[in-house]
Amino acid sequence: MKKATFFIFLLFSFITVNAQILDPVKWTSKIEKKSDTEYTLTFDGVIDEHWHVYSQFTADGGGLALEVIPNNGEGNYETVGKAEESETRTEFNESFAVDETFFEKEMQIIQTIKVLNPENSIVQIELFYQACKESCILQDKFFEFDLSTLTSKEVKSFEVVAVSTDEEKGDKEKVAPAEDKKKDEKKEKQKGLLTIFFIAFLSGFAALLTPCVFPMIPMTVSFFTKQSKTKAAGIRNAIIYGLSIIVIYVILGSVVTAVFGADSLNALSTNVWFNIIFFVLLIVFASSFLGAFEIMLPNSWANKVDRQADRGGMIGILFMALALAIVSFSCTGPIVGTLLVEAASKGGIAPVVGMLGFSSALALPFMLFAMFPGWLNSLPKSGGWLNTVKVVLGFLELALAFKFLSNADLVLQMHLLERETFLAIWIAVFGALALYLFGKITLPHDSPLKSISVGRLYMGLLVLAFTVYLIPGLWGAPLKLISGFPPPSTYSESPQGFGGSEGGGGYSGSDQELPEGAKLAAHGIVAFEDYNEGLAYAQEVNKPVLIDFTGYACVNCRKMEDYVWSDKSILSILKNDVVLISLYVDSKEELPESEQYVSEETGKKIETIGNKWSDFEITKYKANAQPYYVLIDLDEENLNDPVGYTPDITEYREWLKSGIDNFEE
Repeated sequence: MKKATFFIFLLFSFITVNAQILDPVKWTSKIEKKSDTEYTLTFDGVIDEHWHVYSQFTADGGGLALEVIPNNGEGNYETVGKAEESETRTEFNESFAVDETFFEKEMQIIQTIKVLNPENSIVQIELFYQACKESCILQDKFFEFDLSTLTSKEVKSFEVVAVSTDEEKGDKEKVAPAEDKKKDEKKEKQKGLLTIFFIAFLSGFAALLTPCVFPMIPMTVSFFTKQSKTKAAGIRNAIIYGLSIIVIYVILGSVVTAVFGADSLNALSTNVWFNIIFFVLLIVFASSFLGAFEIMLPNSWANKVDRQADRGGMIGILFMALALAIVSFSCTGPIVGTLLVEAASKGGIAPVVGMLGFSSALALPFMLFAMFPGWLNSLPKSGGWLNTVKVVLGFLELALAFKFLSNADLVLQMHLLERETFLAIWIAVFGALALYLFGKITLPHDSPLKSISVGRLYMGLLVLAFTVYLIPGLWGAPLKLISGFPPPSTYSESPQGFGGSEGGGGYSGSDQELPEGAKLAAHGIVAFEDYNEGLAYAQEVNKPVLIDFTGYACVNCRKMEDYVWSDKSILSILKNDVVLISLYVDSKEELPESEQYVSEETGKKIETIGNKWSDFEITKYKANAQPYYVLIDLDEENLNDPVGYTPDITEYREWLKSGIDNFEE
């Protein structure tokens, strides 16, 4: 399609759900000579607003990672290590339960190559990547570099198509001006930082209520008020003390960000070994909280800091704050460590904001009680309840530890910690916590307990209710309250639910009862993954065909399956009124050599099953978005206009019914 037509469609095709050609990344490239045999190839991409492209280092099980592929490298040149990348962003994807790393707005890829054949002067590099907005598209970009003249050009590109989304539909929503979009992005970032601050503040408050910190409030405030010559001086010193606590922790967050960098921490958060190491650390911290042993920094550190605190003045107060941080480490260390990892995964200044929130909660009581010393009398006395807080935190650390182990298992696809196993562990952990709160379990540092308080009873009931809520998840319940924590339902011993069926009609038994070539898909729907087999079966049973262009790494495909296809009225249609053919455009399974070909539409060699279905979508339907749904009759003619991501259940149901009604006519 000509460029002029492209721009006309891009500007004016928002009224109906028609396909439009999109190219969300605009590329430039250059080549530089490093030595007689080594060259640096640089690819700079500008990404359209609201789109993102997945990094080479995004976690397995989520979006498709970018690949740098040397097309004519064999015998001519080789790539030197992984390509370098510009700044990326990492976010947790609830649909796939993994942290995904991606580029926004702009990206740069730098690949070094080493020449093996001096007579060859042409280097051809292919960039293969997935770009996503509401829909996801796969793209190939081909670049040619001339080593003799140090010039480069994009020789051909795999033109891709995406359907209009809800944001792009006629009267429903207008395209926002660029300034409004920037404001929205700024608000979104601010909202994310405020969320981090709030969670960190609550974490600091939890650390405050531990036996390492709480008893120090009256001791420290009394010291300031007694040692100061006037009440005003006591208040001033206590405020300086509180601010010193904040400074120490904010410096810690700044150092972590500066030393490791947001990108390094992002990569760590999706690294298998990092997740395993952090799992072990959290188990150790949880064991300490539960009373197995005490984790203490060397006493010599605390003694040296104490001696500095005796100097008095501003320096002495600062060292007193540092002494608090060291002495309370056994209680605050696990919380600070967990908080830093989670905040660092957001990138930017998130670790600094996290430490600001945490330290503010720690410092606030010291400043308030210094201003109003009479309030000290209202503080509850230190006692067994402080150890209870510490034990509760231990149980929470224990539960969180298995989330990190689950991340590693998902990346490796070892199926050692599937959904049922994960939930069974959480049920055991929170069940034990409920018994502890009810006084049925005692741990090494607990005080004798004749009765439990009303507050502890209420907390026990809350934990027990949560435990009971988790139990149906063992039989396939979605558990939306904790969505993203356990592995997805597809990563399970029983992906179709307990007994292999989720009800709603249609096939529900063993594979022997299924039509030849069919499989059970989400919610027990019978689905074919080969177009010809599915079409033949539809002709046999005289039903219309629903083609589902999908992908293993397609987020919105999973959302449609989880939230739209699960609706009873739609599930009944999918099971009884149509033949579903799900074609995975990102399948890496190779086609037999006799079935491989070069696409007439794109000029791309079709080598895998995913290539085949992607080319089929482009060639026949002029689209390459996932999800993309097409209803056809037995002569392979469209029954209505295809649609893409349609999260509105009523709208999707009406679309299905209109196509089926046309088939019956």
